[in-house]
Amino acid sequence: MSICGVDEAGRGPLAGPVYAAAVILDPSRPIVGLDDSKKLSEKKRDRLAVEIKANALAWALGWASVEEIDRINIFQATLLAMQRAVAGLSVAPTEILVDGNRLPRFDFPARAIIGGDATVAEISAASILAKTSRDAEMMKLHALAPEYGLDRHKGYGTAAHLEALRMHGAADFHRRSFAPVRDVLAQRT
Repeated sequence: MSICGVDEAGRGPLAGPVYAAAVILDPSRPIVGLDDSKKLSEKKRDRLAVEIKANALAWALGWASVEEIDRINIFQATLLAMQRAVAGLSVAPTEILVDGNRLPRFDFPARAIIGGDATVAEISAASILAKTSRDAEMMKLHALAPEYGLDRHKGYGTAAHLEALRMHGAADFHRRSFAPVRDVLAQRT
């Protein structure tokens, strides 16, 4: 049995791509401390991500760009990122378990599990890889445009981020289909 866990990171932010990860764990190499990435400290997530990559039977990332998010909507973009992650696996899964209540189309049997990122080890591992990978991407974007403070809020709609949007306008990495970004752009014209 090759159970694949799938989860996403970055549906809610105003900036950056949405990421997904697919992970097939090795039952003979258990990883201690897996949990929903949101319940873990950044330091613990980073440590576990290294361990997951080293010990999993297979793992892969997928993402959808800001342009894709704006064109097809965040929900469809998230499903696309999940499909891309599964397609990148080096081992074919026998079953896919996805966090949440909706499934993309896969070529393998799949089930959606609400709260799976906290209860299914494979989904927890995918949650951690998706979050740490997206956070690393946001740090790269921060280096290009530090005035937005992406290193602190990772693109979420915090008061500081909204203020930076009002001051500097939207960058290429902002999701123009999201109301707060759209509203700021409308006010600036």
